[in-house]
Amino acid sequence: QVRLEESGGGSVQAPGSLTLSCIDRAHASSTYCMGWFRQAPGKEREFVANIDNSGQRTDYGDSVEGRFTISRDNNRGIVYLQMNGLKPEDTATYYCAADPSGSGAVCSIGSRWYTYWGQGTQVTVSS
Repeated sequence: QVRLEESGGGSVQAPGSLTLSCIDRAHASSTYCMGWFRQAPGKEREFVANIDNSGQRTDYGDSVEGRFTISRDNNRGIVYLQMNGLKPEDTATYYCAADPSGSGAVCSIGSRWYTYWGQGTQVTVSS
């Protein structure tokens, strides 16, 4: 069973950079779509990015397009989120998630499709 663990969060000043990592301790998610979501206090969970099982197809939320990059290393069971040009509005808890449904080649932006979730890592951006 997939066991996701995020790391790499922290506090930075805008327009800094951070790279989040999500490791699947069970190495069971190489055929799954993987996604990053975030949730700020008092707000709904927001789609950030996803990546198909080959790592070739990615999708991004409008608010992060052009600043964030998602990638994956299936040999190591790790998904990355490179975040550049961080803004105070990027402050949130970031969650990694795995979607075991479907073929893994077409990924959803809806959080309800993602069955496995990590515990989250906090990102705080100051102005």
